[in-house]
Parts: sequence; C-alpha cells; structure tokens
Amino acid sequence: MCGIVGVLGNHEAAPLLVEALKRLEYRGYDSAGIATVNAGKLDRRRAVGKLVNLSDLLVHNPLAGKAGIGHTRWATHGAATVTNAHPHRAGGVAVVHNGIIENFRELRAELAADGYTQESETDTETVVLLVNRAMDQGASPVEAAKETLARLHGAFALCFLFDGQDDLMFAARKGSPLAIGWGDGEMFVGSDAIALAPMTDRVTYLEEGDWAVITRQGAEIYDAQNRRANRAETRIQLDATRIEKAGYKHFMAKEIAEQPVVIADALKHYTSPQGTLQLPQELDFKGIDRITLVACGTASYACHVAKYWFEQIAGLPADIDIASEFRYRDPVLSPASMAIFVSQSGETADTLAALRHVKDKVAKVVSVINVPTSSIARESDLALPILAGVEVGVASTKAFTCQLAVLALMALKAAQDRGRIDATTLGDRLESLRSVPGLMNAALGLSDPIAKLAEELGTAQDILFLGRGPMFPLALEGALKLKEISYIHAEGYASGELKHGPIALIDAAVPVIVLAPKDALFDKTVSNMQEVMARSGKVLLLSDAAGVEAAGQGTWKTLTLPGVDPLWAPILYAVPAQLLAYHTAIAKGTDVDQPRNLAKSVTVE
Repeated sequence: MCGIVGVLGNHEAAPLLVEALKRLEYRGYDSAGIATVNAGKLDRRRAVGKLVNLSDLLVHNPLAGKAGIGHTRWATHGAATVTNAHPHRAGGVAVVHNGIIENFRELRAELAADGYTQESETDTETVVLLVNRAMDQGASPVEAAKETLARLHGAFALCFLFDGQDDLMFAARKGSPLAIGWGDGEMFVGSDAIALAPMTDRVTYLEEGDWAVITRQGAEIYDAQNRRANRAETRIQLDATRIEKAGYKHFMAKEIAEQPVVIADALKHYTSPQGTLQLPQELDFKGIDRITLVACGTASYACHVAKYWFEQIAGLPADIDIASEFRYRDPVLSPASMAIFVSQSGETADTLAALRHVKDKVAKVVSVINVPTSSIARESDLALPILAGVEVGVASTKAFTCQLAVLALMALKAAQDRGRIDATTLGDRLESLRSVPGLMNAALGLSDPIAKLAEELGTAQDILFLGRGPMFPLALEGALKLKEISYIHAEGYASGELKHGPIALIDAAVPVIVLAPKDALFDKTVSNMQEVMARSGKVLLLSDAAGVEAAGQGTWKTLTLPGVDPLWAPILYAVPAQLLAYHTAIAKGTDVDQPRNLAKSVTVE
C-alpha cells in the first residue's frame, strides 16, 4: 500500500529518496513527501498527487542532507492533502508510517490533554506526537521511539528521523513489512525490496514486532521482547530492467504479454521433461481430508477456480474464503486439513492474519506467493513461489495466471497422492497443461480486434460477465479487472443464476460477455446466452471455433480462441478478459497502471 524509504548515505538523500519512491509507485498512492537532516536541521517537503509534483517542488525549494526518509501515502485517515501527507513532524522528530494505529483516538485525547495537538486528520501524527512528548520529558530519541511502540495498537511499519541526528534512524514493524538494506558505510530502509534494489542487494527483513536502531555503520535489531535479535541477511536479485516498461505503453500491457513465458517457466520449474511432477516432497496430501483456500481479490478468484480442480481431479473437498471474513465466522478447522493461502505480495494483511489464525489448528499451512521472502512465505510451513517476476500494474494479470498454474499442479499432486489418477492420465494432464502457454501466445493475437470492441464497450454504464463451472470465477475476475481500471460497473455471474435476478438488468444498453469454451457445460451456457439475446441483450461470446459455430447466430460479436483442455480453460481465457479490461480503460482514458483509490499491496485490514 503506502511506501517507505529511508537513507543514511554518503550522497544527497533527496534524489535517492525520490527515485526509490518512484519504484514504489505501483503500490498506489495519492500524496508523497520526504524529510532530511542537513547540518543538524530537520526539514521536509510534501505534495499531493503524483511524484512529479514533489519533484517540481524540490526543484523550486530544494532539500539538502545525506540522511532522509520518504513516503508515498494511500489515504486511510484523512483526505489526500498536504497537511495529511507524510512525513509527519512534531518538534524534533519526523516519521513515515504504513498501516493503521487503531487506538489513535484515545492517544490523541491523551496528548491533547497535555497540550500536544494535531494539525492533520491522520492516525500517524499521533505517533510522532508521542515521541516528541517523550523527548520533551527527557527521553533520548531511541528511548522515546521505543516507549511509543508499546503504546500503539494496530499494524505499522515506522521509520523515524530526528533533529540534530544525521546518523540515526529508528525503524519498527508490526503487521506491515519493512526491510533494512546494507551498504558500504551506508544504510537503507524500505517497505519493499524493489525500492532498495538500485542502492543495495543486501537486505534484512524485520520480523513481526522487531525494531531497529540504524546508523551508517549498521543496524542493531531487537525483537518484540526487546532482546537483541540476529536476523538473516538476504541477497536480493532484482534486475532493474524488470520494472521497466520495455517499450510497452503500460506495465499492464507488458505483464499481459509476459504470461506465456512466465507460466512456461513455472511449469518447467515444477515438472520434469519426462512428464512427472517435481513439487516439494513436503507437499503431501496423504491423510488430508479437506483443504481451505484463503485469499483476497484476484487471488480469491484463483482459489475459486482451484476449488473445481481439487474436487474434480483429486476428489478432495475444498472450501474457499475471503481472507477479511475468514477469522470472523469462527471457521471449523480439522487437524487433518490443509490451509492454502494465496497472495501475490505475500504481505496482504487480511491473508496474513488468517494464516496466523489457523496455525496449530491444521495439519499444514501452505502459501502460494510471488515473493519468497515475504511475511506469508516465512510464516508458512511450505511456500510455493509462482515465479511470475515483479508485477507492477495494480490490476493483477500474470500473477493471477501463474497462481492458477501452480494451483493446477497442486491439484494434480493431490490426485496423485490420493490415488485418484494413474501415471498415464497424469502425464496427459501435464502435457495439456504445458500446451497452455503456447495457446496464450495465440490468444494475445486478439489484442487488435479487442481494442476495436473496447471503443464501444467503453460507452457502457454496466457490463455483465457470465460463465459456468470453472469459468464462473473467471467471469468474476473479468468483471473485477474491468471495474478496477475502466471504472465501469461490471458484475460476474454463474450463467445459471441469470434467471434468478440479474436478468432484470438486461436491455440493449448492457453488454453481456459470455465465457464459454466448447465443454460439457457449453450447451447450458448457450441456453442462458439465448435468454439474454431474447431480451435484446448485446452478447460478446468468447469461445473456440467449435463453440462459435455451435452457438449459431444472434450474438453481437464473437472472439475465437484456440481449443484447450476444458480443465485449463480458465488460464487461457484470462488473456482476453484482461485485454478487454485494458483496451476499455485505454478507450476511456483512465490510468491503467495506477487506477484511482487502489493499491497494489494491501497491508492494512
């Protein structure tokens, strides 16, 4: 969500901070700011909107100093204004903060009674006021920050800078990710390793409850019990070119186009050339009586598709839960069950909280993630990387299809472990799955005709998506993609549910996108499609050549995809669904990579 950067360097900090914040733009934000210490004096600059506004401000009103902190803010408490932008400052201390301080109202009232009043509407300013009060009462900067941590309830990543201290930062995390970067006589802090990649490849990830005192000579890290902690140093391998657009107009376009390659790489990683699975031995479904799949947003729709696979291929009962609701329904968990958590970032707050809720209540906790060093990965019994590479576009594309690919392999492993599939059938299934990247490559060729369709779709107020079986969750995902980046109201429905209410919405102004490969459910889907057309609905049919022919006349438009094993159709059909959203957003002129109000990594509940 918000982005944090800290620098104790040997060069001017402001350019480094702004450049690092640019690498965090994909997370979503509505204001930005930096603070530095120069000749012992703490100062800051803040601006609303894109980073270019902060850059312009710094041209006209420079900020010198080799120690600094920076932040991109996604508004929670308080609107997007300069006053609410980070860094927040009180007296001789400044702070940047990701997360939410849940008890800030109580703390604010306490501070006000002591004469420490807020200028902003934010929960964050409460934190800096607490530190400032403690320093006014005689505490050192480190003591004041440490005392403040004990008063905070909620989730936070914090980085403090102090007046008169050009060789000191204080950092802490609880619930929100934070990493320390190591340089040669320099030190760095970042909420995302991507931000630190140009400055260092040596990173230490703070664990839950950790806090650290950082100088240019290194970092002293303490755990939640204030004991010295030895945290491992990790070498990150982030090629800077991987977060460049590489000639594409948008990151989303690049990431859609990358899907055949990254999925092929993931399948190659987890299978052998001989047609066998090469998943970790620890992924064992023997004795597992049920799986629970938990995720948020697009990842939850990947779980929804996987439910069909686990049940149809492996005969293994599967529940799916939205992570933000999971704990609160007091789920009944079996000690013989497996819990699978899916997250692109591996830092999704609700998903992480759900994972912690099931620990010690199930046989195994497995995560499907894109960041192997993330909190969710570290706290799982087993983490399976999806190998999608860095995904910058806020609307997930290649991470979604890579999640599907890894979940498909897991379903096949479950079938193998449970004796539900023989070696020959497994080999056939893997062969058909390995053919999907090539079919996706062909589907990318639909981009131009989809761009023409999108000009008309862009004028719609409402759009419906329909699908049956595993294409139902893909309809949900297609609708989500469209509303995320084009801001058109879109809904996905199981085709058979149409007549149970949504059909009342159908008229000539409502396009209906039907996802219907020629499979066992095709005839039923076409029947529902006919119901739409009988009411003057505009049907856009996505099917293979046999399906388009069998559907007959009456559709508004058709898009013909390659034939595919029906099991894996959701992976293939994700491509045109993504392209429809992308080109419709282009037609409407919206911000494709950073749509309004959204953040890439949601690290607050």
